Amino acid sequence: MRTDTSADRAIFERRESEARSYCRSFDTVFTSASGSEMTDTNGKTYIDFLAGCSSLNYGHNDPDMKAALIEHISRDGIAHGLDMYTDAKAAFLTAFEEKILKPRNMDHKVMMTGPTGTNAVEAALKLARKVTGRTNVIAFTNGFHGMTMGALAATGNSGKRAGGGMPLQGVTRMPYEGSLGEGVDTLAIIEAMLGNDSSGIDAPAAFLLEPVQGEGGLNAASPEWMRGIARIAKEHGALLIVDDIQAGTGRTGTFFSFEEMGIEPDMIPMAKSLSGMGLPFAALLLKPELDIWKPAEHNGTFRGNTHAFVTARVAIEKFWSDDAFQKEIATKSAILSEAMHALAKQIPGAKLKGRGMMQGVDVGSGELADAICAECFRNGLIIETSGADDEVVKVLAALTTPVETFRNGLKILLEAAASQSTTKIAAE
Repeated sequence: MRTDTSADRAIFERRESEARSYCRSFDTVFTSASGSEMTDTNGKTYIDFLAGCSSLNYGHNDPDMKAALIEHISRDGIAHGLDMYTDAKAAFLTAFEEKILKPRNMDHKVMMTGPTGTNAVEAALKLARKVTGRTNVIAFTNGFHGMTMGALAATGNSGKRAGGGMPLQGVTRMPYEGSLGEGVDTLAIIEAMLGNDSSGIDAPAAFLLEPVQGEGGLNAASPEWMRGIARIAKEHGALLIVDDIQAGTGRTGTFFSFEEMGIEPDMIPMAKSLSGMGLPFAALLLKPELDIWKPAEHNGTFRGNTHAFVTARVAIEKFWSDDAFQKEIATKSAILSEAMHALAKQIPGAKLKGRGMMQGVDVGSGELADAICAECFRNGLIIETSGADDEVVKVLAALTTPVETFRNGLKILLEAAASQSTTKIAAE
């Protein structure tokens, strides 16, 4: 059993690709994590407000998920089964059906895709085109849907798109709510463009959008706008794909981020915290009538992670059997909102962003946001930025973070913002 937690830092520079990113902001070697805290080789503990970019909504190493996984491995439970039937898959699907789908009057089927969110998006795009016989997909400004070629075509960020190395096609970009400034009715613009036979926009196979744009800067769509998009999609014979990869699994307060918005998505790509414990696991929820795949028409060696089935089942049964956890999220969301208002008051022109436990502040520049996050890290808080220019300081704390720990992390953030905004003003 390995007990030495030292690491030769030079190995990362020598052997790891230049594509590495988060480690550049958090320049230390982590060795352990529990709940909402991570510890490095120096024994320093950090409060984690990144949570695996919302892959750890239930925190690090939840004891019940860990125990179930250890038990599964210890009894030689299936580790890899392609898409064969297993007891672990049956248990997960049963829990998902009983605790998630039925209470929400949803009859979606669950398609196991490759283990990353971008694969679930790819499957949705392929299926939408197969079902409708159309090729064009409507995506939105500031949207982020993944790094494989189809999902990247639907992603707005120019820096991410530049990595494609070839033209990214099959997508028409439309303005997200609020993207053209206050008072601009983007729904009306979209309707006008799609209703004009000379607009040059091909009939869409699908509309693909995030109710809260995580990487795009925590832009949160209103229920009215979401209903408007659903209506327009239906009028034009297009499917509605709601990407709930980052905003879902409780992050915005309910299991799905679109609950209580009055819409019924045709397909829902899911990943990140779906496994409950940070294990790779992605799936596409789709209405039964859309399930026209031929066997293995969209497949992958790692479609369905059996270990993730084990932990996902525990997460569902532990946190979503009643409304207690949802009430806890609401309480912490209110604490977060109060802190974000306080942060915004410290910085002239700052804007509140997001909703639920997916909130942040647009501080006006990537430089200031980076400085705030760097100061937070020096003081024991892991937090990152988002937005087109990394201008949003973004809180993605685990939903299970103890209130005292949560408040301590927010205190570090507010102090860092006060320090760095004062430094910026003095420099000007």
